[in-house]
Amino acid sequence: MRKLLLALLVVVVVVIAGLVIWNLIESDKPKAGTVKDEALLAGRTPESLAGSDEDYYADMDYGITKNPEAVRLALDPYVKGISAQDAVKAVVRGRNNWVVWTAGNDRLWDLLSVSSVGNLDLLKTISSHPSLPKPSRANRWSYLGLVNEPCYRKPAGPRADRFGLWLDERDPSCGPDPFENEQKYPGVKIGARGKNIPVGSYYGYGTGIVGLRLFPNPAFDEKAQQAWDPIRYYTDASYYNDKNLVRPYRVGMSCGLCHVGPNPTNPPADPENPAWANLNSNPGAQYFWIERIFMFDQDQKNFIWQLFHTSRPGALDTSLVSSDQINNPRTMNAIYNLGARLEIGRKWGAEKLAGGSLNNKQFNDYVKTGPLTQLYDPATQTVRTTHVLKDGSDSVGALGALNRVYVNIGLFSEEWLLHFIPLLGGKDVTPIKIADAERNSVYWNANTLQTPDLALFFLASAKPDYLQNAADGPAYLAADAGKVVRGKQVFAARCARCHSSKLPAKAFTDHFKPGCIGPDYLKCWDAYWKWTKTPEFVSEMTQIVNAPDFLTDNYLSNEARVPLTLLQTNACSPLATNAIRGNIWDNFSSESYKNLPSVGKVLIHHPYNGQTSWYDMPGGGRGFTRPASLISLWSTAPYLQNNSVGVFKWSGSVSDRLAAFEDGITKMLWPERREGNGNFATVSGKVHPGVIDVTTERCYLQVAPGYLPKAFDRLSGPLDQWFPNVFGSGGIQIGPIPKGTPVNLITNIDLKKESEVIRLVLRIKHDLDALPANPTDEQARKQFAPLVPRLIQVSKCPDYVVNRGHYFGTDFMPASENEPGLSDDDKHALIAFLKTF
Repeated sequence: MRKLLLALLVVVVVVIAGLVIWNLIESDKPKAGTVKDEALLAGRTPESLAGSDEDYYADMDYGITKNPEAVRLALDPYVKGISAQDAVKAVVRGRNNWVVWTAGNDRLWDLLSVSSVGNLDLLKTISSHPSLPKPSRANRWSYLGLVNEPCYRKPAGPRADRFGLWLDERDPSCGPDPFENEQKYPGVKIGARGKNIPVGSYYGYGTGIVGLRLFPNPAFDEKAQQAWDPIRYYTDASYYNDKNLVRPYRVGMSCGLCHVGPNPTNPPADPENPAWANLNSNPGAQYFWIERIFMFDQDQKNFIWQLFHTSRPGALDTSLVSSDQINNPRTMNAIYNLGARLEIGRKWGAEKLAGGSLNNKQFNDYVKTGPLTQLYDPATQTVRTTHVLKDGSDSVGALGALNRVYVNIGLFSEEWLLHFIPLLGGKDVTPIKIADAERNSVYWNANTLQTPDLALFFLASAKPDYLQNAADGPAYLAADAGKVVRGKQVFAARCARCHSSKLPAKAFTDHFKPGCIGPDYLKCWDAYWKWTKTPEFVSEMTQIVNAPDFLTDNYLSNEARVPLTLLQTNACSPLATNAIRGNIWDNFSSESYKNLPSVGKVLIHHPYNGQTSWYDMPGGGRGFTRPASLISLWSTAPYLQNNSVGVFKWSGSVSDRLAAFEDGITKMLWPERREGNGNFATVSGKVHPGVIDVTTERCYLQVAPGYLPKAFDRLSGPLDQWFPNVFGSGGIQIGPIPKGTPVNLITNIDLKKESEVIRLVLRIKHDLDALPANPTDEQARKQFAPLVPRLIQVSKCPDYVVNRGHYFGTDFMPASENEPGLSDDDKHALIAFLKTF
């Protein structure tokens, strides 16, 4: 899928036969900056798509909106003088934006059913048809990690009111879904909507899954209805694997899909049947199985399944659609203590904006007095900001970071998709411009009017989930209570410098002053890091950690950018290119980010023999990772940026979360206990087990004939002759890719290395032709082996060990850091303190 035509064997099609074909496909594309979204074409205004203030989700998030005075008090530090009534309305509108608003992105996910050559079909993901493999409402949580929405039930059969689809039914005892009210929230009337099919609501219909909504498909006209066969849609591959098939509905996605999860301290007794009181809006989808959600056909012989299988539960590649040719599964961020996060940004997150990034909305556009106005200075074009994405690239202010998320999941896809090839990226990617969105997208402008309320919602509701508040929490904490005092001392000396937003005053007066972020960043970082090892810092930090209010309004991260040379985690995440100058998110990253220096050389490993070498990290924004917040650490295992350290427990219960915590934190502090399919050296010279994600069995890249462009019909004869191991069955099956092949060796091909890639393609073609019919794995490996050095040479990220790094407090720190590992007793004491977060 997303990197499929960039992968090892798929480039055969793209570069040799595909050049002509892609030219035919791309020739009809409109010019970027000229297209309008569906809402604008339908004559809608942003105000006609206003956020709803119906408090349907009142039981969520500890029932915060049921206490108007508490909401007012939570917001008063940021919006002075706000009434309790207005505070609740704003917070409710913000939560509805997060949980149910999809901003017209149903268009994108419908298009991707074709761009993914049939692998991604969200209409099947939400279905309970008996022919589908495993998932239905009865086991949706345990198998997919998707949250079953309360007040729905499994369908008894095909629904006549849903064109024969097997979709969840509303429980009559609950009353109607208020967001389906077409009169109150009239949908966007375009195409067949309002002619052959209902217009619906601009919030869509409920699907029975939190975060996914159903919209009438504007393309489902009379001709499409006549061709529609719901039985064949579920059972006949020759029918549903057709790029011309028009489905009756499009599925839209809200932010809640990837962020709403079980309340850690009040989880449901039956995770398949939660109540709203068992759900929170901010923990992140920690149980989300991307390979199962985005591939209804679980075929391990399909290389796309192998690609998605590298995403552990709770992780996905945020550049899934606008691919940067780097396979980058990352955890979905929890959102805690936003106020404290804004404060640490205000203190030392000064970033210069320039060019298109100046068009991002700031709090000043909505409020004229109070602390929120202090985050942006229009005179100096400086924003004091949090760093939302893991590489610190979302650096244009909190509202700009929020608005970018909606584009990333499909808002104004009419324009966004003109800047790259969806799921593939492409050699030449260009920035989507905020100015174009403001001019041509009603959905964009409607969304920017709603995100200030979204920020207020998180300011009021995104509080820590403390273990002490769980039913059996005090008993779990009591067992280690005697170690906490020592744990605080260890945390102050070794952890707080990165994992506390409360720091000694000198951190803010002498380090990371305005001007630090940019070309001189490493000088400021090195000085700060050196200072954190002094008795002065440790003494002052110990006093701060021992204070009774240490955890109160503490983000438990310093929001700085840590160089990869120190962190030593897998390099692919900090090598992401989407936000560098001139790339897709150019308008959503600061000038300061774009001017960051290179961090230097990092240690990498050969994917087969483990031999070490040094890789020069590029500058211009890449090479850094912001420290994760440790808030509610007990409930968020496994660990690292990709959930690769620790055991996964699916239930969401307190006992399972704690079991995962104990396992994960132990492996973080004792790296020698980590999982591994090999042993790999670190900068310290010590070796520990590590994991390289490899194909689980022999696989192929498969494209059904119904998804091939018409140009293939004209070229089928020559293609069969030129590529006998690729074409000939009507579709494409490229391979075999041997079992045990490192997946990222294939997915991370850098198309900008054009001449090298072309030579590699020719070599691949030669080696494929040399294979006998039905080759063994051993024969395939033998042919594959000479290609490995060339694949490494053209890789955009030649780092393959996914669970390495973050050796602080261990014996795996390099000698130059002069920090011996903690004793086992100190590690256990630290764990006891971390459990209280």
